[in-house]
Amino acid sequence: MFRPLFAVFLLSTPVLAQETKEESCGYQADVVRAIQQARLDRVKEADIAETIASTNPSWPANYNAAIPQLTSWVYEQKKRDLRKKDMGDILYQQCVDNWEQIQALKNKLNN
Repeated sequence: MFRPLFAVFLLSTPVLAQETKEESCGYQADVVRAIQQARLDRVKEADIAETIASTNPSWPANYNAAIPQLTSWVYEQKKRDLRKKDMGDILYQQCVDNWEQIQALKNKLNN
């Protein structure tokens, strides 16, 4: 369930040349956490991008491209699961664990 979404997220989010794996994965985790918190705060799904943008997030603007894809996934989750799990931690670990595979896939698609 999570891995295909993870791949979509990484492929839709261009990594800046100077970013390390840990920085990029951290930004991605921050995006997921922001969406998760908005869901818990009962922000309407249609308002999520605007709501997050109004908080002046600390991640680079290119990471905003993944918000629409991740929003529907987060909003499909049961609130009880969102209260118990840090989806950002889950994404961060998967990002770090699969970094080389995703980068290879990105390179293949870009060539």
